[in-house]
Amino acid sequence: MTDVTVAEELAAAIRNIPDYPAKGVMFRDITTLLGNAKAFRMAVDALVQPWAGQKIDQIAGVEARGFILGGAVAHQLSAGFVPIRKKGKLPWKTVSEAYSLEYGLDEAEIHEDAIVPGQKVILCDDLIATGGTATAAIKLLRKVGAEVVAACFIVDLPDLGGAEKIKDLGVPVRTLVTFEGK
Repeated sequence: MTDVTVAEELAAAIRNIPDYPAKGVMFRDITTLLGNAKAFRMAVDALVQPWAGQKIDQIAGVEARGFILGGAVAHQLSAGFVPIRKKGKLPWKTVSEAYSLEYGLDEAEIHEDAIVPGQKVILCDDLIATGGTATAAIKLLRKVGAEVVAACFIVDLPDLGGAEKIKDLGVPVRTLVTFEGK
């Protein structure tokens, strides 16, 4: 199956919700993709494909949909899984990174011992928009010694520039479906 066919099939499995969470925003809801066994398998296989057969130590998933995708990608690559959560959600000693949202600031955290320095890590989440969360996640991973080899997402909203911010950090980006607009 070609990348174009995969992108078309995955795009068809994603629900579009206009004016959510604010007027003028088209929300790309991947829960319908996750509930479609064929599309979910296709997405995970496509996310994994560039690294199949390579030694990847950990997959880091961003709360919450990144946990679902990251767990599946970690399983496929025989890697461990590391959760990146919102401030105050992890039970052990953490490292944190503040980042900007459209409406304010937030913080992401990782356990300070989640990564053995030098481990090869792929960041995984459902969607890349402005790049705030993903950029903070990459900075967190680097703070604890990870070698971030890539970031992968099902959906890219290129008009918001997030993938470019990640590339500017020297991290390759893999996305499967592109939607114009916000």
